[in-house]
Amino acid sequence: MTDSRNKPGADGGDAVVSALNAVGADYLFCSSGSEWAPVWESLARRHRDGEPAPEYLDLTHETVAVGMATGYGLVRRRPQGVLLHAAPGLLQGSMAVHGALLAGVPMLVASSESTTYGDGPGQDPGGQWYRNLSIVGGPHHVAQPFTKWANEAADISTLPTMITRAAELAWRAPAGPAYLNIPLEILLEEWDGREAKPVVPPGSTHSSPEEVDPVAQLIREAKNPVIVTETAGREAGGLEALVAFAEAWQIPVVEPDSAVCGNFPRTHPLHAGSDIGPWMDEADLILLVNCRAPFYPPSRKPSKAQIVVIDQVPQRPHIVYQVLFADVYLEGNVANTLRQLAKRAKGLDESSVAARRSAQEERHAAEQASIAAAEARAAQSEGVDPVLVAATLRKLLAGSGAVVVDETITHSRVVKRHLKTAAPDSYFYVQGGLGQGIAVALGVKLAAKDRPVVLTIGDGAFAYNPVIQSYDAAKAYDLPVLIVVFNNRVYKSMNLNHRRFYPEGAAAETGEWLGTDLHRLPRLAAFAEPFGMHTETVDTTDALAPALERALKAVAEGTTAVVDVLVTR
Repeated sequence: MTDSRNKPGADGGDAVVSALNAVGADYLFCSSGSEWAPVWESLARRHRDGEPAPEYLDLTHETVAVGMATGYGLVRRRPQGVLLHAAPGLLQGSMAVHGALLAGVPMLVASSESTTYGDGPGQDPGGQWYRNLSIVGGPHHVAQPFTKWANEAADISTLPTMITRAAELAWRAPAGPAYLNIPLEILLEEWDGREAKPVVPPGSTHSSPEEVDPVAQLIREAKNPVIVTETAGREAGGLEALVAFAEAWQIPVVEPDSAVCGNFPRTHPLHAGSDIGPWMDEADLILLVNCRAPFYPPSRKPSKAQIVVIDQVPQRPHIVYQVLFADVYLEGNVANTLRQLAKRAKGLDESSVAARRSAQEERHAAEQASIAAAEARAAQSEGVDPVLVAATLRKLLAGSGAVVVDETITHSRVVKRHLKTAAPDSYFYVQGGLGQGIAVALGVKLAAKDRPVVLTIGDGAFAYNPVIQSYDAAKAYDLPVLIVVFNNRVYKSMNLNHRRFYPEGAAAETGEWLGTDLHRLPRLAAFAEPFGMHTETVDTTDALAPALERALKAVAEGTTAVVDVLVTR
């Protein structure tokens, strides 16, 4: 740390803002709590005096605050600040914090708790801490299971560096949220002005030639290799590097259902769909590129393939159970490793390459024909088939540079297969529990204001979202997005499991399917009307494309649009 002259009235709030400046946070996503008055005062002072500070977003729900930080981080890949209210606020936002952990998004999450309960010197923190806000062990113990690192700032002298340390930990692989409990008394304590050193981006790790060369030889000798990836596109330059690698060696790429972002252009001839099944017995080499859970059940081992794992941190600490069956690990930066391997695509057996290229061309042609046939059937459906919704969106979004955020469950395969996203950072699947999708989409829009952002979401997931608070954020901060609801009026995934577990049970006999019916919900688009947003409800195929066109036009003109599509299944 470096010494700097203290300003009159400087306290822990100034230390927090100063440290967030050092972190390079663009935004401070805050779901308000009474303990953050010192931070608000510091921001007000800096705004008055023209001093630098992260832009403050005043949000009305913890899931919205964390979800927006997640969406922003998916695109910008730098840690941002998130302030929640005490232990209750942390608990309310914990599902979204866990989602950020799964999504690999760096952020600094902080909340506060009193340590003196009014019995200490200095300003009175308020009786609410003594009565009902504090939690045994402190909120940092609560946060440990769903963050990378959780701790408490125990003194004003260490507060700035604790914040920068948390951000640095959050930024390093595997990226994710770090948590800091900052007691209110420390926020109110006088600060001596010692500022934290600015945080620099993490350095990159590299697999050595001694490690890469043998893997290149394995690929060279393979007759039927395949690449399987879940999150290669989440790395900076990852999608482009994977394309170059696959093309250099002419290896098909499978994005399994567990893929959570766009990793490889779905329009590319080497894209081999989402089913790893056919490769389990046929492949002689499987390259797992940023693939945390490739096989299900985990004990389902390929019959003859050697397995190479390419991942900066293949053993994910937050995954409870993980089976990779690895024969070789390449643990450097993924994009760099793929580029190294692409350069080694020399001395290939042309007959083997031609054979697998021909086989992949057949697979790709069959998949494209199957997609076209499914879309043709959907167009003739009496009601609105979900395939038609995804296909129509694809056509309307073509060439726009749109980003799709997906929070569907039973329709997620349809969305991926028929939207066919191709560009880097063009598709993200919301991680963790349902109810974050609108906020994540808003965060993506905040990071990519020049790109259209579309949220595809099921009616059940929509009902889990803090809808009113999300619309408030969209309106307050001028973040227009298109929300398309795949509304089948049922919790379909619950119903499917009930039918699968008890095919001849009492519910099948009587038709009493509990926990699934959503017909009682009102018009979902109507919740946006008080905010002056564009709303449509669609229940016919003829009305679908015009409604989506009008909605996209409204978004382009600066208004969030909600299209509730009553789908047939």
